[in-house]
Amino acid sequence: MDKKYKTYLKLNIMSIFFIAVSFVSITLAWFAYSGLGKVSTDIDVKAWYIEFEKNNEAVSNDIVISLADIYPGMEPINESVAIKNLGDSDAQISYSISSARILDESLDTVTDLEKVEDELAHNYPFHINIELDKKYALAKDGVSKLNFSVSWPLDSGDDETDSEWGAKAYEFQKKEKEKYDADNNYEIEASLKVVINVKAEQFITDNDSIDINYNLGDTILYDVSLNKRCTELSDTCIKTSVLDIDNKIGDSEVELIPALYRNYGTGTYDEYNSLLSNEISSWNVSTRPLTAEDLLKIVSTDVVNTKTVREGLSDAILGNLKYDTRVNTEMQRVVPYNGYFKFLNDRFSFLNSSKCFWLNSEYDSSRSYALKKMDDTNSIIYGEDKTTACSVIPVIIASKSNLEI
Repeated sequence: MDKKYKTYLKLNIMSIFFIAVSFVSITLAWFAYSGLGKVSTDIDVKAWYIEFEKNNEAVSNDIVISLADIYPGMEPINESVAIKNLGDSDAQISYSISSARILDESLDTVTDLEKVEDELAHNYPFHINIELDKKYALAKDGVSKLNFSVSWPLDSGDDETDSEWGAKAYEFQKKEKEKYDADNNYEIEASLKVVINVKAEQFITDNDSIDINYNLGDTILYDVSLNKRCTELSDTCIKTSVLDIDNKIGDSEVELIPALYRNYGTGTYDEYNSLLSNEISSWNVSTRPLTAEDLLKIVSTDVVNTKTVREGLSDAILGNLKYDTRVNTEMQRVVPYNGYFKFLNDRFSFLNSSKCFWLNSEYDSSRSYALKKMDDTNSIIYGEDKTTACSVIPVIIASKSNLEI
């Protein structure tokens, strides 16, 4: 990429900012509920008190990401806003992108939020990723966090695109300066600007609401012989973790992954189906194979630490994989570079194992995707030679009615 373009894309960290509310930066409301007491005229009044906080300072629920100058190889910028529920009622948390502009191009933020997020995460040489870690905050000190990252890998493998966007940014900034020179009252536009609106509402229990009983990674003891929840570990009562990212109240089932420390069938990838059949032959539960797509959608929710690693290129934040076939695109993109995906052990502890586990997704003609611990910090989803001996593990599809105690 031409050096002069890189100069004009120099990052100004202060260009990422949060609009603070003067004095007290909270969203405060009061709701009255008809009481269920003996006297029909009783009224229970509950406080609705939501606070948005960044670096221990209160901020507005309107968050502005304004990037004036960025460049290839910039240090990734990571920010987090804590949404604290200090009130008496559970809150449902959501966010929307109010507006998004890349140079002179305004994105359609009304039609499809997931499409806009995908474009910001993958359609440019720089990447903006947004993720809400929980879609609810329980009453009295419940917390959810909105995390986002901005990055531009030094060597993405696409010099042509880097140069193209360097030229576009240069021309845009040049025109903005000319407007200012003609009128000193003119406010120069940032090259990129995204406005995010975070909303906290009273939690309404309906089919589309998040089921707070089944969070990603939650531990559930399940008896694979009796096909129901159990309370004490045994040969058939095994430890499992919730595999669903956003299980909803209206969902009749939840998917579980058995603990990886148990002894499972081990063999080559060609033996995968027979190994899996043998493993679950005595189980009285519905199952399916575990895939790389399953795990990548999960670990991609960490928009700061989960990385795509490719030989000869810079590591890149994996980012948003929610839209359409994006997960498959990213899986195919690493193959020519002998690439893999790495994620933090601490963030996804239920996916840590020193053993390798086959995933039911081919990497290339001689390799299949597999999962294993790389070191004390990271685990990886990578291409393993099909002749290697790895373990197999099923996904349990459990009816919620069988999980009731």
